[in-house]
Amino acid sequence: MKIDIHHQCTDHDSYRAARIKSLFNVEQGANVHITADLPIEDNDWQIGVIVGGSGTGKTSIGKKLWRGTSIHNPKWDKTKPIIDQIAVDGSIDDATACLSAVGLGTVPAWLRPYHVLSNGEQFRANLARALADEPERLIIDEFSSVVDRQIACIGANAFAKSWRRTKGKQAVLLTCHYDVLDWLQPDWVYDTSKNEFIRGRLWQRPSITFEIYQTNWQFWHLFEPHHYLKMPLMIAATNYVAVVDGELVAHLAVSTRPGLIEARACRLVVMPEWQGAGIGMRFLNQVCEHWLNAENRYNKPLRTIFHTSHPNLATALRRNPKWTQISGQLHGGRASRALTAGGKYGGHFRAVQGFRYLGADYD
Repeated sequence: MKIDIHHQCTDHDSYRAARIKSLFNVEQGANVHITADLPIEDNDWQIGVIVGGSGTGKTSIGKKLWRGTSIHNPKWDKTKPIIDQIAVDGSIDDATACLSAVGLGTVPAWLRPYHVLSNGEQFRANLARALADEPERLIIDEFSSVVDRQIACIGANAFAKSWRRTKGKQAVLLTCHYDVLDWLQPDWVYDTSKNEFIRGRLWQRPSITFEIYQTNWQFWHLFEPHHYLKMPLMIAATNYVAVVDGELVAHLAVSTRPGLIEARACRLVVMPEWQGAGIGMRFLNQVCEHWLNAENRYNKPLRTIFHTSHPNLATALRRNPKWTQISGQLHGGRASRALTAGGKYGGHFRAVQGFRYLGADYD
């Protein structure tokens, strides 16, 4: 695919324009010529990236890629929460799946209009809309340009994994940031600054390693705003946090059922900027494995049960061979039966699903 673009405007002759031409020895700025050779007609790819500095022609090339395919620019209604504007012709599970797939798993954010979200949340919401709309061909301009680089990289990784599941659909991302390439692992890259085309998945996603520390509720106030339930603290719980390079990224609390029959885990939270990196499930599994191996304050091997009403977390647990589903309720129990210190639980209409950790070596 050969692209030839010629932009032209009036060659202004005002005093300031003439002065600038004289000062910098520039004859004119009215003509811009951009050429690019992109051998992508074979369609044997899913993700391509056009990267380069500002003003090097990324957007112009993007507009000329496919006739009839414009740059993705979703419109958002300020009077509706984003959950009502994603997968509008599908089910609520379709909408939450798209949001979770791109790492926007903070439930309170789903209930806000787009314009009040943070830059990082808006970035992921736009990606969720792109997944939900399921276009055969997708072009996104200024990909990750206005967000923190941590959010950009994790969000890029989450989007790439989800887009590759679409099978046969193609996306071209236009960006001035080279740091997302390793996380996207694109099938091809065209660098407008170097006029260079590279084919083949030559980029490798950096590995994310984390350390687990046992603690108490002292860090919960940092995670609580991102948890979808407001409940009293668990009594006699052991808390764990996952840390990446000194940064708190995830939290989990574990207590026991009466008689030390089983452990019970809850309050799993992954910080928004790390959602979509796959840390949550790995963290949960490792803590549960510790308890199964008697690495707890009771020195007793205990299987762990875990309940959630988050539809996409439940889906992930069902897919994981280390877990088995043990229950599924359409609503909670009567609130009057379950009083706790400082509050009560039950009496809700959440679809709560329960799972038991079987272990890494379960046969």
